Amino acid sequence: MFILRAAFNRVVKDIFKIAGLDLHRISAQTNPSFQLLTCLDRFGVDFVFDIGANIGQFSSELRSVGFRGNIVSFEPLPDAFKRLSSLSAPDSSWQIHPQCAVGDVDGQIEINIAGNSVSSSILPMLAAHSTAAIGSAYVDKIEVPIVRLDSVAKLYLKDSTKYFIKIDTQGFEWQVLNGACETLANAQGVLCELSLVPLYEGQRLWMEVIERLKSEGFTLWAIQKGFTDTRDGRTLQVDAIFFRTT
Repeated sequence: MFILRAAFNRVVKDIFKIAGLDLHRISAQTNPSFQLLTCLDRFGVDFVFDIGANIGQFSSELRSVGFRGNIVSFEPLPDAFKRLSSLSAPDSSWQIHPQCAVGDVDGQIEINIAGNSVSSSILPMLAAHSTAAIGSAYVDKIEVPIVRLDSVAKLYLKDSTKYFIKIDTQGFEWQVLNGACETLANAQGVLCELSLVPLYEGQRLWMEVIERLKSEGFTLWAIQKGFTDTRDGRTLQVDAIFFRTT
């Protein structure tokens, strides 16, 4: 039976190779979302704040690998917000906060809209970004509501909730952290996009963010591939996963 199963598996793999596909077992080593899921399971996380959700890519991928906890997503851009709301509608455990940015104030703020949407930011974009990602240059700007995570987190959390904070705000991560001091104090972990070089005017770089989260009691747990300049192979951004170990 084992020989027949092994032979069958080889045939299936050969068929996929002929079709130009590579068939392999999903694991924390081969799939970033599954790696994150493995980490979330390790620390008992049952709730995720998805800050900078865009059209729901992060949460959709997390669902696809098996995360069944609650998710609350935040997105400031109107078009992306509509698509995000539509995507999440069938999922009763995936809530969308009213359209807004997240930062260090409660009020209104101007945000720059990038041609590719995902590179949109409250901060001005530098040439290092716009030249490395064709189509990422700003094409418009609008005013949107902005909230501190500390102002809204309690609307969703229970005392027993073990939660995780994902931050993908294109250079605005430091301001998100400034507005989340109380929420961070009880978070199990954080996923934060880190820039290795300046991509947005006034942003804090990777070492400062790592040191800040270390001072908050978080340990750098994993680093995942992010934004690479294909012209020279230089890594410009990475996703860093932190968990509270103290």
